[in-house]
Amino acid sequence: MTTHHRIVLVVYIPNEQGFYEKSLAVFKTCLDSIISTINSKAAITVVNNGSFEKVSTLLDIYLKEKKIDTLVSHNTNIGKIDAQIGAARASREQYITLTDADILFVNGWQEKVEEVFASFKNVGSVSPIPVRTGVFAGTSSVLKQILLKKIKFYYRAIPENFVNYNRFLESINWDLDTNENNKWPVVESNGCKGIVGSAHQVLTIDRDILFTTSPSNPSLTLVGGNSEHNYVDVPIDMSGKLRLSTFNNFAYHMGNNVEDWMLTVNENNLKKENFKSVVLTSTLSTDLFNSKLKNRFYTLKKKIIKKLFSIFYKSK
Repeated sequence: MTTHHRIVLVVYIPNEQGFYEKSLAVFKTCLDSIISTINSKAAITVVNNGSFEKVSTLLDIYLKEKKIDTLVSHNTNIGKIDAQIGAARASREQYITLTDADILFVNGWQEKVEEVFASFKNVGSVSPIPVRTGVFAGTSSVLKQILLKKIKFYYRAIPENFVNYNRFLESINWDLDTNENNKWPVVESNGCKGIVGSAHQVLTIDRDILFTTSPSNPSLTLVGGNSEHNYVDVPIDMSGKLRLSTFNNFAYHMGNNVEDWMLTVNENNLKKENFKSVVLTSTLSTDLFNSKLKNRFYTLKKKIIKKLFSIFYKSK
């Protein structure tokens, strides 16, 4: 194999009305940003999850022009998580980026994500969008390693993240940060800094998790519910692997409209900078589904770890 990283992007745009009025432009901006920022070690799979004809036509062109590697098409919407996990499990690459169709990627994101995988031991997922308040969201495995002093941890202000973080908060209708000196939960290993936790709009996952701790049965959920929580968030934590983000922001959540600054980011992506690639090593699980982790004490363990962490590491 010449690639070790695959991006799996699921798109569902049924029409150009109401909420979906600008969705085609958002999706195209997202896809173009991926195409212009990945290096030769990555490939793109797009899952057309029952979208209307304009989406199909656009994707046929991108596939013919070899801008994307793989196109999976469903005539009807089978639900985001089933479409996403199905395509991800069909991939051979060890590192799989699961992304929504409204994410704007920034030049260097792939290298920065892979740097975290290479620098920290036992990483399960890395997001290019750091979240300051995600320290307790599906991170008990990270907190355990911190409590055991196996990972260097501290709280510190990251003023350069202030504007980009507020863009993320605004895109999901959360209250904005008002102080650029608010502290972030930082971990550090081999000279590389990362942030504890992440959201799940976009993250790169270790493929083995999809076979060892993700449910093997389909979700049968069209959207929302606990589908992403059950099939992505919990499995990462149950695997005992780390859920982290890059130290700085290397992607944006666009929502359902393309703003001028987003177009500027995409234009800048075409001006390639030199980002250092890392050599990633991996070993596949030997048993996959038959070695599913079954830990009836998982919930209790999470609560104990969270309580201990809160005692020993109070946010400042």
